[in-house]
Amino acid sequence: MMKTHMGTFPTPGFTSPPQASLWPISACGDTCLIIELAQTFSTRANRQAAALAEHLQALRLAGQLQGVLDIVPAMVTVGVHYHPGSVHCLPGELPWRSLGRQLEQVLRDVPDLQGSHAPRLIELPVCYGGEYGPDLEAVAASCGMTPAEVIACHSAKPVAVLMLGFAPGHAYVGRFDERLGLPRREVPRTQVPRGSIGLANRQSVIYPSDLPGGWHLIGRTPVSVFDLAQAEPCLLRAGDRVRFVPIDEGQFQGLAQVQP
Repeated sequence: MMKTHMGTFPTPGFTSPPQASLWPISACGDTCLIIELAQTFSTRANRQAAALAEHLQALRLAGQLQGVLDIVPAMVTVGVHYHPGSVHCLPGELPWRSLGRQLEQVLRDVPDLQGSHAPRLIELPVCYGGEYGPDLEAVAASCGMTPAEVIACHSAKPVAVLMLGFAPGHAYVGRFDERLGLPRREVPRTQVPRGSIGLANRQSVIYPSDLPGGWHLIGRTPVSVFDLAQAEPCLLRAGDRVRFVPIDEGQFQGLAQVQP
């Protein structure tokens, strides 16, 4: 979808200092506004985006953001999706202008949410290599490491869920050690099995279903990360922490049998 900028609102940030950079709000089509916390990726901006989205979602559910349908955090932006016909506008005012004014006020009053609560920690078992991670050997060679070193590096400590995107429940997590900074595959696969763990650019993706993809496959989890039968279909959400726990093939098969 082509992104059409229809205007920009100067907006104060919610991290307090008066000299803090402004957060612009811009229209993306006629049913979404984008709040931009930074122009390039940083851990700080990513955490702010997740925290701000959570705050705006709470306001939406409380009925304080008229016409807003959903709040979607990305790497360093937050998308505010709305129904134009449900936004109260001044005479002659377009819905995006009216909602932008509402958001300006919200952002003026929003507290510093950075570190306001501990993120959820979710452990995901992963069977690395073999048929579950067909690219592990090539990744190790490219990174100048052994397969065991890649596994140890990938599972050494919890990493953040940076965003969900591309497909429902499709999580981007990171960032890993600089040694795992290889680019994506030159030739994408037309189908990647559900649960596969991809690696590229110091990040991993977790495939929620069978999808095309161009990431290096180093393992697979038997845990379902997206299930429409659940009250909360996505297992992960932006701001969570994930720790990958190595398991063997027998453990994988055992856990797979108890998954929906």
